[in-house]
Amino acid sequence: MSVSDLACSYACLILHDDGIPITAEKIVQLVKAANVEIESYWPGLFASLAAKRNIEDIIVNMGSVGGGACAAAAVSAPAAGAGAAANAPPAQEKKKEEPQEESDEDMGFSLFD
Repeated sequence: MSVSDLACSYACLILHDDGIPITAEKIVQLVKAANVEIESYWPGLFASLAAKRNIEDIIVNMGSVGGGACAAAAVSAPAAGAGAAANAPPAQEKKKEEPQEESDEDMGFSLFD
């Protein structure tokens, strides 16, 4: 995914989250406000995608085939905060203790007695 389509993906998600209609002009405004340079055709492509597809459906079905470009951004959206998370200490995983299976000998009988 290039910087241009990633920036447009984030713009689509921001506009959708704020309840603002997703248009090429609004995408351009957000991308310029973020000081990101993009190719001129990306905002129109994303605006036409948003007009044809429901963004909420794309987000919910982002793992399915044909999820669209905004879905790819939704997948990579958590990566944007990775820089801040890199400075934080790593979270320790809790090991799940698996219950030990009791053998027949522990129960006081055997299946073959």
